[in-house]
Amino acid sequence: MESYELAAVAAVTTRPAAEYRTIGVAPVTPVIGAEVTGVDLAQELPAEQLAEVKAAFLRHHVLVLRDQHISDEDHKRFAAHFGELRPVNPAPPEGDPYILEISTDPAAANVAGNGWHADGTADEEPSLGSMLYISRIPEGNSGGDTLFANMHLAYEMLSPALRTLLDGLTAVHDGGLALKGYTPPADYVIPVSEHPLVVWHPETDRPVLYVNGAYTARIPQLAPDESDALLRFLCEVPARRPMLTCRIRWAPGTLVFWDNRCTQHHALYDYYPLTRYGRRVALNGGPLKG
Repeated sequence: MESYELAAVAAVTTRPAAEYRTIGVAPVTPVIGAEVTGVDLAQELPAEQLAEVKAAFLRHHVLVLRDQHISDEDHKRFAAHFGELRPVNPAPPEGDPYILEISTDPAAANVAGNGWHADGTADEEPSLGSMLYISRIPEGNSGGDTLFANMHLAYEMLSPALRTLLDGLTAVHDGGLALKGYTPPADYVIPVSEHPLVVWHPETDRPVLYVNGAYTARIPQLAPDESDALLRFLCEVPARRPMLTCRIRWAPGTLVFWDNRCTQHHALYDYYPLTRYGRRVALNGGPLKG
């Protein structure tokens, strides 16, 4: 690796260890993800414990809480401590408007999320994050893992010259790109928004490389061929740099909470024709700051 890449990784991996009094926090990798123990999401969390969970979330970006036995109300109560619940869009025809069912049919040719992306970046204000609770995994624990990538580090590992170029550019995010092969309801308005290529996390004030293959359509400041080439390179960064990532293996009763502002994820569809089932609650975000 180049010296600037090594420096970016070292800045994360050599941070002083955080201290927690009420929870256990075991990093999944040195740069992203942590398994949290000592928390029962079926109960209201004490204020000190909730504060420590929030601190771990900002530090590790992806939290894994296992052996949880929760209702939809427990799920929503925990999520509401981090922000306003985000309604499912398009709204489900029945059921809770804040609960998105993640269900894989045995005959499915593909599944949503099977590719590197951040959720809903075509929205004017994309979500803060999501909490996915999995209750059924593929038979025999065969596949269905989810990969997560640290997009702070993705930006910081780019060359200084490329970072300087990106800092002055924006990108158009088009919700229609993610709808290929899917027909939305007739009244659904496909979102299209323009965001900076580099945004700043509102709580940690760290830069984030803010492009993804599912939604990012073009860079309006560049010629079409230049835009295509640069976006292809940037969107391939998570797949090309395993160092940025962690891999979460699901088990029934696992809840994963990820920061949609500074991560991407890839839900691997490697379990056809088996099934998987879970329920997701998302949180509203705020305006993006470039």
